[in-house]
Amino acid sequence: MMFKGKTALVTGAGAIGGLGHAVARALAAGGAAVTITGRDEARGAEVVADLGGHTRFLRADLIDSEEVQGLAEAAGDVDILINNAALLLGATRELPAYDEAFAVNVRAPFVLTTALAPRMAANGGGSIVNISSTAAGIGMPDMAVYGATKAALESLTRAWAAELAPSKVRVNAVSPGPMRSAKATAALGDDLGGFGNTVPMARAADPSEVAEVVAFVASDRAGYMTGAIIPADGGRSAI
Repeated sequence: MMFKGKTALVTGAGAIGGLGHAVARALAAGGAAVTITGRDEARGAEVVADLGGHTRFLRADLIDSEEVQGLAEAAGDVDILINNAALLLGATRELPAYDEAFAVNVRAPFVLTTALAPRMAANGGGSIVNISSTAAGIGMPDMAVYGATKAALESLTRAWAAELAPSKVRVNAVSPGPMRSAKATAALGDDLGGFGNTVPMARAADPSEVAEVVAFVASDRAGYMTGAIIPADGGRSAI
C-alpha cells in the first residue's frame, strides 16, 4: 500500500462522481488517511460512507479566504495536498463570478500551500498536486476566465517547485482533458457536448483514469518529479 502511514487533504471531493472523489478513493485504497472538503455536509457524508476507512469530511467554502485558513488549521499536518476544487464559469462576464473563480481556483490553493507546505517540510517533506486543465494552454470559447485561473495555477506550480525543492516538498500539476465527471455529464449530457471527440483518443476520460495519474504523481514513486505539468487529456495537448 503505497500511501500507508500518509495523510492527505483533497479539496473539492465532497460529492460522488467527481475527480476529487476518484482521487480520494485512490489515495484511501493505497492506505492513506484522507480528509475531503466540500460545501455540502450531506453529500460529503455520502463520499465518506463510500470510501470508508480513515476518511473524514471538513466543510469549507473556498470562496471565503477565512474559511480556507480555517480549513488549513483543521486539516492539521498532511503529507499530500491535492488542490482539486474549482469553479467553471462558462460564458459569464459578470465581475462577481470572475472574483469567485479566482478565489477558488487560485487563491485557495495559494493559501493552503502557503499554510501546509512549511509543515510538510518540518516533517521531512511532502507532495502537492494541483489540478489544472487543458484550458490553461488552449484558447477555448467561453473558457477565458477558467483557462486564466488554470494558467495561473500552473505558473504557481513551477514557482513553488523551485522554491520548495530544498525542503523536500514536491509540487506538480495534472492537466485533464474532457472527463465524464458527474458535474460535467449533468451539464453537458453523457457525450459531454461532443468534447470527447476533439481529442485524438476520440473519447472523454473516466475520472478514475485521471485519478490514477494524480495518485502516481502524489506518491513516492514519483520522487524525482517536481515542477511538471502532466497531461491526462487523451492526446489533446499534442495537437
